[in-house]
Amino acid sequence: MALRHPAMDLEGWNRGNPIKKESWRTVLTLAYQSLGVVYGDLSTSPLYVYKSTFAEDIQHSESNEEIYGVLSFVFWTLTLIPLLKYVFIVLRADDNGEGGTFALYSLLCRHARVSTLPNCQLADEELSEYKNVGDKSPGSSLKSTLEKHRVLQRVLLVLALIGTCMVIGDGVLTPAISVFSAVSGLELSMSKEHHQYDFFGVCYEDRVQRFRSHNSSIDVEVPVACIILVFLFALQHYGTHRLGFLFAPIVIAWLACISAIGVYNIIRWNPHVYKALSPYYMYKFLKKTQRGGWMSLGGILLCITGSEAMFADLGHFSQLSIKIAFTFVVYPALILAYMGQAAYLSRHHIIENYYHIGFYVSVPEPIRWPVLALAVLAAVVGSQAIITGTFSIIKQCSALGCFPRVKIVHTSPNIHGQIYIPEINWTLMVLCLAVTIGFRNTKHISNAAGLAVITVMLVTTCLMSLVIVLCWRRNVFIALCFILFFGSIEALYFSASLIKFLDGAWVPIALSLIFLVIMHVWHYGTIKKYEFDVQNKVSINWLLSLGPNLGIVRVRGVGLIHTELVSGIPAMFSHFVTNLPAFHQVLIFLCIKSVPVPHVRPEERFLIGRIGPKGYRIYRCIARYGYRDIHKDDVEFEKDLIFSIAEFIRSDQPDCNIEDDERMTVVGTSSTNTEGVKMPEGDGENSSEMEETSELREIMPPEKPRKRVKFLLPESPKIVASALEEMQELMEAREAGLAFIMGHCYVRAKSGSGLIKRVVINLGYDFLRRNSRGPTYALGVPHASTLEVGMIYNV
Repeated sequence: MALRHPAMDLEGWNRGNPIKKESWRTVLTLAYQSLGVVYGDLSTSPLYVYKSTFAEDIQHSESNEEIYGVLSFVFWTLTLIPLLKYVFIVLRADDNGEGGTFALYSLLCRHARVSTLPNCQLADEELSEYKNVGDKSPGSSLKSTLEKHRVLQRVLLVLALIGTCMVIGDGVLTPAISVFSAVSGLELSMSKEHHQYDFFGVCYEDRVQRFRSHNSSIDVEVPVACIILVFLFALQHYGTHRLGFLFAPIVIAWLACISAIGVYNIIRWNPHVYKALSPYYMYKFLKKTQRGGWMSLGGILLCITGSEAMFADLGHFSQLSIKIAFTFVVYPALILAYMGQAAYLSRHHIIENYYHIGFYVSVPEPIRWPVLALAVLAAVVGSQAIITGTFSIIKQCSALGCFPRVKIVHTSPNIHGQIYIPEINWTLMVLCLAVTIGFRNTKHISNAAGLAVITVMLVTTCLMSLVIVLCWRRNVFIALCFILFFGSIEALYFSASLIKFLDGAWVPIALSLIFLVIMHVWHYGTIKKYEFDVQNKVSINWLLSLGPNLGIVRVRGVGLIHTELVSGIPAMFSHFVTNLPAFHQVLIFLCIKSVPVPHVRPEERFLIGRIGPKGYRIYRCIARYGYRDIHKDDVEFEKDLIFSIAEFIRSDQPDCNIEDDERMTVVGTSSTNTEGVKMPEGDGENSSEMEETSELREIMPPEKPRKRVKFLLPESPKIVASALEEMQELMEAREAGLAFIMGHCYVRAKSGSGLIKRVVINLGYDFLRRNSRGPTYALGVPHASTLEVGMIYNV
């Protein structure tokens, strides 16, 4: 579950998490901050676990076997899944410090070359974060099998997308169940009759009868829950960096509260409840309850809701800090809370009606209102984590071509990765309100949330087993043991959740199918569009036959032509020059592509090359971004682009006259060089010795800072006259202005295509394309500088 919540990010921890180089003070600080960012969802699970487990599947009994059995299941589930699986194993499978479903998929794409990105290059494997292994690893046969069979690659992609879709579904269900469970104590707290008898364990029949009246609680709980949810989603566009410092204290206060209540209930009601931690009670529980006990596992698994956040938020913290926070703070607090509830229930046999009352029945009456307020705050923090995590994973999908382009707003200028997506935010709010109002109780919502949670964990287990073989180069037997042990546990919970399909579990399945269809249609259309570009690209011989002037008039300025191609000339260019008699003196074919790594270093951002001889003044630039990288604004991007081309010209061989565009050079951005080259007064041939690194110095005039960016040309005796002339021409062209030429495509299924393909392309992909955002780099481009070339793609 890619729950990336960047509210308390620290600079310097986004590139590999150098744990050994950091002091214990830094590690403990990160552990403290992770409590509010990572564990908000997991810490609120005691609000609804017992309530969901004892809904209707387990029959009322005067013995404690059911209560002890449920506690035993909760204890061992928390121990085996979050503690053993995630803390000790999965956290080690980071992608250069990043975690989550797409991090695992990214690792597999690099080590087995199963990426479905259409414009991959061998040069991408030279990136610093692109780690690969040879063919002599233990999993070489598995690797070759995956690389040979396209069907297996598609299955791997679909598996990752299913996990992603379930995360989105969790973004709908987790806020609903957390907030609804938090406010479920309103009726209990407002009941004067309950205040009179509950704390002393007297007059339970009156209380039970009161709360069996389902509509009375609905009158208060549903409206209050909806108001809190609307308020929560409405505040998303402000970002959480201003309130981020409150998250950790809220979660710490909540964990201290539930653990203290747990200790109180253990001492007051049943000090011997610790015996229920024995796995023997799990056997007795299933033997006695049989089918009802198996179905109740769907409620028990909610105790690990939010565990995936430990892995998904790894990029903002470190492995050690997350391990310390869970092992020494979260895990003991949760165990004490569940033991306390079990101790209370063991002396007050109200299991049959417990789902009408929930967590608050075990809270002493004098502190019930403060606990209720703290629970609402903790539920908001936990919901905030899953919402922003949903934003993050959709951004990753969009970067890798698996989701339509959406508007991404960076809510903090200083905190890396904190984003807000308006379309997704309001969609989540509408769906969340629909679930809350439609179900009107936590039973059905918990059934839905349980299926979403366990599906994500199953996907993680499957991908992790492949990582063990392909990335860690361990024996296949170890991977089989991993998937059999954890997969069998999760499959048991999955089956218990799936059996409740008609009782709410259909919601995450329906949501996942909808988002999966959207992702698949967009990915399929993108692949077909790229294949059309490749098949119809113009050969270099056509360009050479036009001569240096391309057979037309070359006007002043820079023409920036966007294309998805990493080689060759797009058909859009020939279509353009056929209909217009002039073009710019400097042409740049720009390809902005995503690579399967989380980040690309600035010094490795650009690949620069020539198209045709030097006299043509035509360049190809490939800008590479990781799936977690933030695209710069247009002014910064233009500066880096022009600088990179100038640096390429300066370092190019004097006698190099490339007539193909296969040769590319890695050039860093200007942000990697902090000291510019000083401009001498004299001529370039008589100038004194200069610094080794050259940078185009930027002078930003006060008027029109958006369009006018002037560059002073560095002169050096090491720069030959032809290169100096070419750089001077580039500078003059940039000062004359830069025009953006982008294709406006109309994708249609070619004649003779099947019905399904025509529906997918002509209806599905066309609808998504027309209603999605433009490319990120084009959002800040002024309309006066933009030219769109319309083309029909018959795929």
